[in-house]
Amino acid sequence: MTGRPAGTPITGTTRLYAVLGDPIAQVQAPTLMNPVFARLQIDAVVVPVHARPQNLEHVVRGLQRVENLDGMFITVPHKVAVRRLADRCGPTVDIVGSANVLRREADGSWLAENFDGSGFVSGLVGAGHDPRGRRAALVGAGGAGSAIAAALLAAGVDRLAVYDCDTAKLGALVARLEARWPGRVCALDEPRLRDVDIAVNATPLGMHGGDPFPFPLDSLPPGSVVADIVMKPRETRLLRAAAALGHPVHHGIHMLEGQLNSYRVFFDLH
Repeated sequence: MTGRPAGTPITGTTRLYAVLGDPIAQVQAPTLMNPVFARLQIDAVVVPVHARPQNLEHVVRGLQRVENLDGMFITVPHKVAVRRLADRCGPTVDIVGSANVLRREADGSWLAENFDGSGFVSGLVGAGHDPRGRRAALVGAGGAGSAIAAALLAAGVDRLAVYDCDTAKLGALVARLEARWPGRVCALDEPRLRDVDIAVNATPLGMHGGDPFPFPLDSLPPGSVVADIVMKPRETRLLRAAAALGHPVHHGIHMLEGQLNSYRVFFDLH
């Protein structure tokens, strides 16, 4: 299995976790989680599951009936859609409108939660980029972007600007955030990020070599941090170009690393 240390047996007692996405080749959860399971002597394994959007409900409902499957990690593009398939939602899901984990409860129901935002902020702080009191801008109002926007506001950013080409989605997110953090968030009508300390790509742009930049770099002030949530490749075109211009860069893998402890608590892993 991807990321599972050699010699770690998978037996009839092994508990299963799935990572749902489309595409799936870029996911890093198996690489990070399986060694953690082995180190803690937890008899469990994370496996990637490729689910097309049109098949998502069938896959989620089918896995819900797998008795030795304890949960799922959700990635692009299913984080918003999977929320509607959950039986119950944690408080963060209700605020941001998306989920990145499902836990199978004792009665077989799904409990949804979202740790993308807290993981992203934890990674930022760990890298020395505490967002408290700073100005941030984010491109991408989808599942991960919504969670990161809320977490940045909760972490104390002074001002947050958000852009998405889907104006309806953008407007709905800003309205939810404004209701909870009035006066600190605004929508952008173009992806030009000015007067910010932290600029975040929360879109899938960068997963493929020919992808355009999610936002131009020429409008960023010198020294602003450029962060990307794309995990593979580690060095996206955006981060390479930003580093060449002298900007501190923050890699996507830090968001997942920042979620590991939250996952252990949520799934009650000892």
